[in-house]
Amino acid sequence: MLFWVSLFAVMGIAVHYYSQHQPFPEISARFGWLLLTFAALILLSDTAPRGVGESIPPLLATAVGGLGVIYGVIQMSLTDRDVIVAPFSGLLLCIGAINMMVGRWDEMGQPEQIGSFIVASILVALEIYLAFRGLVVGIKGVSWSKSGLRQIHRGLIHGPRGAISHFERSWDMEDPWINAMSHAALVLIHRHTGDSEAEREHLAELEREGGWDSIDGSWTEAIEEALRNVGSTTSRHD
Repeated sequence: MLFWVSLFAVMGIAVHYYSQHQPFPEISARFGWLLLTFAALILLSDTAPRGVGESIPPLLATAVGGLGVIYGVIQMSLTDRDVIVAPFSGLLLCIGAINMMVGRWDEMGQPEQIGSFIVASILVALEIYLAFRGLVVGIKGVSWSKSGLRQIHRGLIHGPRGAISHFERSWDMEDPWINAMSHAALVLIHRHTGDSEAEREHLAELEREGGWDSIDGSWTEAIEEALRNVGSTTSRHD
């Protein structure tokens, strides 16, 4: 049981650590806490008088990993909000499923062994893809733009989790329009905060990307409205 406790705990800590480098950290952070909770439950069940069967932890890892892959792929491919849950869930799924297959290997006939080998190969190939897509390709620039706008609404402008930091990460060489949107947002933010030098720098970069005409008016309106709300909130607090 110590292996499964360590597996859930280490993966939970790793997911929670990497969540801090995501534009929407709450998604993978919740998954990290879930894994740590399961680690604690397995540890408690192992010390209980009756204990649990040896098949329960790999079955739990397979179930949690499978559901996590589905949820993580949705967040990674459809919403572009998280790239951590899917690859770590895939790893958990591979370990759990392969462990269950190995445990029944001697009882299987040759056709079942061949089928299990094929399934294990598919799972490993899936995990390689998820790891490459999530951990190598990483977060798209548009995700940092979305989170940057959210940080403005929260009143977080400066600092490592502030809107400026998020927009400064939202570059995408494949979609230059995202770069223009980010420079436009930074121009408006620095104008709002009174940083004229930074405003001029990003304004020059924006002109290289096509200028204000290349930006959808709804985007600048959304940024300006959010900044006005930040200003009015600050005034009320003052």
